[in-house]
Amino acid sequence: MSWYKPADVGFATRSLLANMGYAARLFAHLLLSWGATMRRFGLVRDQIHFLGNYSLAIIAVSGLFVGFVFGLQGYYTLQRYGSTEALGLLVTLSLVRELGPVVTALLFAGRAGTSLTAEIGLMKAGEQISVMEMMAVDPIQRVLAPRFWAGVFVMPLLAAVFSAMGVIGGWVVGVLMIGVDAGSFWSQIQGGVDVWKDVGNGIIKSVVFGFTVTFIALMQGFEAQATPEGVANATTRTVVMASLSVLGLDFILTAMMFTI
Repeated sequence: MSWYKPADVGFATRSLLANMGYAARLFAHLLLSWGATMRRFGLVRDQIHFLGNYSLAIIAVSGLFVGFVFGLQGYYTLQRYGSTEALGLLVTLSLVRELGPVVTALLFAGRAGTSLTAEIGLMKAGEQISVMEMMAVDPIQRVLAPRFWAGVFVMPLLAAVFSAMGVIGGWVVGVLMIGVDAGSFWSQIQGGVDVWKDVGNGIIKSVVFGFTVTFIALMQGFEAQATPEGVANATTRTVVMASLSVLGLDFILTAMMFTI
């Protein structure tokens, strides 16, 4: 007895290719909308406020506590090798290279990504998207593009806030609580962190994650079924797909950055 039919495999393959083609066209449309969107910067500014300011608290607090943990764990690890003065360098490199962009993207997907998906999905369920199309207004240009570019702009800023708060958290634990020399803490950071290789790579990652997470959130909302269950399922898919995409892209980008 066959567990599958060739027709089912062909249908699934065709559906996958069709979805990939639609996603590529939508992504290209959003990229080409840069000029027209910037001419109506007020729409982008409102979305920057919505996505950035409302995500700032969770990003800052999370970065601070991650810095606390790294400062504590890093100190006791470095103590084994008599290198506690390198605590600041360890905390900073871990944050600006990896944890800052990655954790910020995951938090952004959970907070702002789900909000974008639910908002676009509810607009579709309320037939606001259909009304725009009937009035010859491009919903991608009017609704999706400002949110897309706002997410791309906000992500590096939030990652920078996360990393800065993490370094402060590491300083509080290492210098104020444990007693690491403050001069060694900051001098190791100044001498060991390369602006282009370390900070620059983190910025590149955060920009790529901004494109990825925001696009997934908008696409899932735009393609959600116009029902409460459809919007809920689209929101769940946003978190899952965005999180997996961020982790996969982080590995690819890290491998490329260390080999080039």
